[in-house]
Amino acid sequence: MIRKKILLIGDFHVGKTSLIKRYVDNTFDDKYLTTIGVKISKKLVTIDTIECELLIWDIEGATTVKKIPTAYMRGASGSIFVGDVTRPETIENIARHIELFLQLNPNSHYVIAYNKADMLSSTEAEKFDLDAKSFFSSAKDNLNVNELFEQLVKEMML
Repeated sequence: MIRKKILLIGDFHVGKTSLIKRYVDNTFDDKYLTTIGVKISKKLVTIDTIECELLIWDIEGATTVKKIPTAYMRGASGSIFVGDVTRPETIENIARHIELFLQLNPNSHYVIAYNKADMLSSTEAEKFDLDAKSFFSSAKDNLNVNELFEQLVKEMML
């Protein structure tokens, strides 16, 4: 069996924990619980007959005064970068998070979750430039949660 370390990285209160809970347990809770440090969840998936254990690291969110510890990022096979579509600064910060992650893990893969998409109007949604690596997501509505992880795992397994 193959093991892959996946990180969820983004600013505080963008929905990283909710995405993980939806993916691993298929649950959603709208009570906000701040992640302190890191919490690791596991999920077993099969891709083209290959069993893979995902070690999903829920890393505490970045703030203007507190950066994400680089020690958490080392050795990751992939990452989901999460921004809150209702808070533009969290979307803008994704590029900085990606740059740091790829400096530490140059051969890793990533996807981007524009989270809380259930709160976007169609007019607001048109302002986003989505590509094959980016998804609108909502843990609340279970929008593209499995697709985010599946896309990342497929890229990591290539």
